[in-house]
Amino acid sequence: MSNASQPNIDTGTREENSPVVLQVVPELDVPGGTERSTVEIAQALVAAGWRALVASAGGALLRQIDSAGAKHFQLPLKGKNPIQIRNNGGRLAELIRAEGVDIIHARSRAPAWSAWHAAQKTGCHFITTFHGAYGTSGALKRRYNAVMVKGERVIANSEFTANHIIHTYPIEQEHLRIIRRGVDVSIYSAAAVPQARLVQLAGQWRLPDGKSVIMLPGRLTAWKGHAVLLDALTHLTRDDYVVVFVGDDQGRTDYRHQLERQVEKNGLGHIVRFAGPCRDMPAAYMSADVVVNASTKPEAFGRVIVEAQAMGRPVVAFDHGGAKETILEGETGLLVEPGDARALARALNAALDLDAERRKSMAEVAIRHVLENFTLDKMCDSTLAVYREVLAGGAPVSGD
Repeated sequence: MSNASQPNIDTGTREENSPVVLQVVPELDVPGGTERSTVEIAQALVAAGWRALVASAGGALLRQIDSAGAKHFQLPLKGKNPIQIRNNGGRLAELIRAEGVDIIHARSRAPAWSAWHAAQKTGCHFITTFHGAYGTSGALKRRYNAVMVKGERVIANSEFTANHIIHTYPIEQEHLRIIRRGVDVSIYSAAAVPQARLVQLAGQWRLPDGKSVIMLPGRLTAWKGHAVLLDALTHLTRDDYVVVFVGDDQGRTDYRHQLERQVEKNGLGHIVRFAGPCRDMPAAYMSADVVVNASTKPEAFGRVIVEAQAMGRPVVAFDHGGAKETILEGETGLLVEPGDARALARALNAALDLDAERRKSMAEVAIRHVLENFTLDKMCDSTLAVYREVLAGGAPVSGD
C-alpha cells in the first residue's frame, strides 16, 4: 500500500494478454453496496485470470482486496475539491500508463471525475456504476452527478436506478446496463448455518422461547424507518413476538436515544431489542420469522431484502424503489404503502400468522427466486461481460 500523495506503481511485466481493470472508489471502510461490490468484482477478476487493481483512500476492507490477490493503490479519492479531483486525475493517468490498465471503472462521483480525466488523457476505457439515485437539486448538483453517465457503459444496480438515470440525465440508452446486486448463496443459505450459531445469537439478543422474531436490519439512521416500525407495533394487539433492530448507529447517538424514548413512551421496552452490529447476518436472518424493510425513501436496490429471501425468510417492505423488483408480492413477501404504519402492522400480523406449510412454500419460492436472479455469480459474470463488450468494441467513446 502506498502513501496518499503518490501511487506505489509496480512497473514490472504483467502476464501477456491479461486484461487489467482498475476500480476507483472513495474509500474501503464502510461495507456498503459500493464497497462490497468493489471487493466482489476484484475477486471475480482474479478468478477469471485478469489483473484487478483498486484505488481508494483505504479502509478496513483492504484485507479482503489483498486476500483476493488484487492490488490496492492508496489515493485521496474522497475529496470533492476541484483541484484535488484534477490532481487525482493526474495520479490515475500515471497509474493507468504504468500498470497497463485497459478499463477504469468508477463507482462514485468524485473519483469518477478524476477517472474520467485520466481516461481522456490515456485513452483508457471508462465505465461507471450508479449504486443509487443521486439528489438532483440545482443545476450545479446535476452537472456534478452527470459524470456518471460519461461512461462507455453505465451500469445501474436496479430497474429503479436505471429509470432514474434515463429520466434525469442525457444518456444513450444502448450504453446502459442493469446489473443487480448479488448474494453469495454459499454463505446465505440455511444449510450453511449450524444450530450452534443460532443458539449463540439467541443468547446474545436475549430472545425468549416461544416468541416470533421481527427483525429490521440496517444502520440506525432515520430514513431506514425504525420509527415507523415502532409506530406499527402500537397497532398490533398480540404479544407473541419480539423486535430486533440489527445495525450500528455509526455515531448517531441522538437518533438512537430518540428511538429509545419512543420505545419507552409506547411501552415497548419488553419487546424491542437494539442488537447493534452483527457479524453473522446469515444466522441473524435464520433467527427471524419476519424481516422488515421500512425505508422511508426508496432503496436503489435493497440488499437486505434479497439476503432474507435467500435464507427463506418472508419479507415485509414498503412498496417503492428496488423492493418492487426483488419481492414477489404474496409469494416471497408483502409490499405495503410507504410510510403507512397501520398498513405495516396489518402486513406484520399476516406474516406472523403464516402456518408452517405456507411458510415452507414461501421459503422455497424465495430461495428459487434468488438463485435465478440475484446471485453473486450472476452479478460478477454480467459485470465481466460488460468489460469484455467494451474491450471488443475498439476505441473508447469520448466524453463531452
